[in-house]
Amino acid sequence: MQSMTIRRAVAQDAEGLTALVQGSGAYQGQYAAIITGYRVTADYIDRHEVFTAVDATGRILGFYALVTEPAELDLAFVSDDAQGTGVGRLLVEHMIGRARRAGLAHVRVVSHPPAEQFYRRLGAEPVGTVPPAPPKVNWARPELRFATGATGATGATGDGGRGDEGC
Repeated sequence: MQSMTIRRAVAQDAEGLTALVQGSGAYQGQYAAIITGYRVTADYIDRHEVFTAVDATGRILGFYALVTEPAELDLAFVSDDAQGTGVGRLLVEHMIGRARRAGLAHVRVVSHPPAEQFYRRLGAEPVGTVPPAPPKVNWARPELRFATGATGATGATGDGGRGDEGC
């Protein structure tokens, strides 16, 4: 795996994160509608726990966004050329650690269908299916949940989250 660092995203990262989302090969064809026009804004970065994986030159390899109320992995993307290198695994492990430290018992994931097995390999348990939400989402999406192992957890489970912007 290449050298990388996970750091908190800042407002200046918004354009790069948006470019990563818009350039994702995983959202072509039938899945393109969900990211059409989608932007990661400086305000979004400010309001949520957004972390980026960057290489030694500062290039963004991937990122995630953890919403804490209700607890949900709202966004998770790895650049196409960094997939399969462990970046996604490290980002998810980092997210679980952040959630645990925040006292969150579980983190909900409404998965992009092709990403379901990735999350399951990392320990996410299936809990249901989110129905289509036309016009942007015309397919059912797997709903999963990561247990964080938080002691003295707040009891937040992430149930009832938005799920319309998930991975």
